[in-house]
Amino acid sequence: MAKKKSGPKGGTAANVDSADIPVVGMREPCPCGSGRRYKACHGKSASAVFVGATRPFEGIASEGDIVAMREIVPAATAKVTMAGEHADRDVTLVTVLPMAYPGLVRSDGSILLGLQINTGSGDASRDLADVLTTALTTEPGEPVALGRVNEDSTRLQDLIDVDAPLVVEVHDNFDFWVDGAADEVNDDIKASLDRASQYAHPTVKLESVPSAYWTQMGEKEYLRWIMPQDEEKVLDALARLHAAGDDSLGEGTRFIGMFRFLGVVAPVWEMPTGTGAAAIEAPVTQMSAKLDKALASSEPLTNDERRARAGITTRQVTLR
Repeated sequence: MAKKKSGPKGGTAANVDSADIPVVGMREPCPCGSGRRYKACHGKSASAVFVGATRPFEGIASEGDIVAMREIVPAATAKVTMAGEHADRDVTLVTVLPMAYPGLVRSDGSILLGLQINTGSGDASRDLADVLTTALTTEPGEPVALGRVNEDSTRLQDLIDVDAPLVVEVHDNFDFWVDGAADEVNDDIKASLDRASQYAHPTVKLESVPSAYWTQMGEKEYLRWIMPQDEEKVLDALARLHAAGDDSLGEGTRFIGMFRFLGVVAPVWEMPTGTGAAAIEAPVTQMSAKLDKALASSEPLTNDERRARAGITTRQVTLR
């Protein structure tokens, strides 16, 4: 899959070399044992060059799914449709890559781009474009490093067909790292694969609406729904439904708050254990219709709705 190379160096409380740290989601506990999240420990990159766009993937048809793959989905892949002179290249977005590589050119010339890296510039789109541009001229079988970019650097939107929707495939583990390339896998990659799979909590992409993902964490189940519409309008719509007591997905479910990721919001619902993803497809379809109606409303928020909105915006969701 890739030639063995040393990973980026970085000190930790456990004094472990970064090359020995398995890949995990950026919000998972760092496996080095420091007690910090991976993004604040071995996933931490060099200091930022600049602060990029508030919504770095705005304008891409599947913005919500790209955000989900970068922020909340443990193991998933999605092929990208390239544009321009590189339209014939095989490029796939993946949640994470072995040994924390930002990119990888496989022996057949296909390119894998890792989304769950702690960007060095503050602009995830330009960082991905930098890795992709380098990968396009990198020899097969080599990993690709993240360079330094600035506000004039190419964006991902400049390299791909932004109107082509992604087909996201969620995986139970990280076997996709070695799919069709078992002869390229060394011991380090095998070990990284095994350790990373321990953090791949069950996740299912819903079919009824875009960029909505069911997950089970421990004994609890959740729906996290990335909504790339205007944030203020989404908050108003959620407040209208919450104030009306109409924000449930069914008996035993409850709307518990939201996350903010890369300029978009992600409302979160909690469900009883044993519900499963299939059981919420119909309720989510109904919720989507209610949200569309609330989003279209131009009426000023009532006092109850304003209070509901204030509660939603200040409610910090932490899933364990």
